Order: sequence, then C-alpha cells, then structure tokens
Amino acid sequence: MMKTPSGVGRAALIGAGPGDAELITLKGARLLGQADAVVYDNLVGPGILDLARPGAERVFVGKTAGRHSLPQEDICHLLVDKAREGKFVARLKGGDPFVFGRGGEELEALRAAGIDVEIVPGVTAALGAAASFGFPLTHRDHAQSCVFATGHLKDRRVDLDWTALARPGQTVVIYMGVAGLDAISARLQAAGMPGDTPAALIHRATWPSQRAYPGTLATLPEIAGKNQLRPPALIVIGGVAGLLRREGK
Repeated sequence: MMKTPSGVGRAALIGAGPGDAELITLKGARLLGQADAVVYDNLVGPGILDLARPGAERVFVGKTAGRHSLPQEDICHLLVDKAREGKFVARLKGGDPFVFGRGGEELEALRAAGIDVEIVPGVTAALGAAASFGFPLTHRDHAQSCVFATGHLKDRRVDLDWTALARPGQTVVIYMGVAGLDAISARLQAAGMPGDTPAALIHRATWPSQRAYPGTLATLPEIAGKNQLRPPALIVIGGVAGLLRREGK
C-alpha cells in the first residue's frame, strides 16, 4: 500500500439521500459542514450543498447517462489529491455511497493512498421512492424479499440473472435501467415473469419534480416512451407496485 506523509488530510464518503435535503443523516450534515472541500454529483438534491460551510471548495463531478464531467478514475485521483493537500474532503453522493454509487471504487483508491476514510450511509432511492409514493418494498401478501439490481453493467450490457429476478414473491428494483427498459421487460417475461405483473417507473423520487408512472411489466416501455422519460428513474416491479399512489407524499 502506498503511504502518504503524516499530517495528510482525510475523506468522508457521505450519502446525500435521494434528493430531499431533510433526508440526509445528522452525521452526514455535520461532516459536510466541517469539510474543506466538497466533491459532489448531479444527484445531490437542492439545498443539500447549503449545509457545507461557506468557505468550502466545491467541485462538481456529475454524471449523466453516457456523459461524465470526469471519468471515474479521475474522480478517484481528485479525491486523493485533495486529501494530500491536507484537506478534509467530503465526497457527497446521491443516495447511499455503496448502493450503485461507485463508492467502493473511491474507497479503494483512498485506502490505497493511505488516507483515512469515513463512510456515512444514506437513504437509497428505492427507500425514498417507497416512502414518497406510499408503497412498501416488502409485504406479507406480496413480497417476502426485495432485490436491487443495476440496469446496466460496466460495459453497458444489460445481462442480469433474469431467472432469479423473475421469481415470484419478491420486489425487484432496478436502478439506471431506463435506457435498457425494452430488454429488461422482454427478458423478465421470457424468464417467466407474467407481463401483467404490477410495475412502475419513478422519476426523481423525493425531489420537488418527482413523478410516478404506474403500469405493468409489459407496458413499461410504452409508458416510458409516451412520457419521454429520462434518467434518473427507478423501475419497481412486483405486487407492491400495485399499492403505489400516483401522487407522492
């Protein structure tokens, strides 16, 4: 492991939650207010950056589908470089750092550089969506388990364990899946999940602009096209989606 000199700074990977500024944890807000530099992405909700101290350096490294302001490798280098300047660096990430947030890659880079890292969990988008639109992720009558999956892999393939995801009695929440929605719907049905399984698309859960689009597994691609839905959005599939309220809160 490469060591850094004594007196080097430190870092915190902080989950900002799904968007609503009131959903960041007390610990996350406290550390954000102490940071010398804040490195943040485009999924950090409005008002959360206001919790940073006025003199803190702010660096935007946001990603959208297929477009990165900085490649992930460069973000990791940036975090290391800021800490080596003796700063306390807050890496502010939408949702939870370790739920499809690439927090693991950043943790590895910081640890490899000998930098102390603190992890602050955050409310992931699936939990925020369930709370905002009034549906449970588990329910004795509908779902005895809940599975989170990513809609695309590192090389942009949509290649998941479709048989496992199609099993009855569970809720499936797919992150970052809008671009591959046609394939997701078709492959789940081919694996045995009925096309009339309740499902929903949820756009920007807990944000002021949040919207829910209920339907079925078979109709999701049509719904997304009709509403010109773009990321960030969650795909929720399973009986619990039938309990969803169209209007949030």
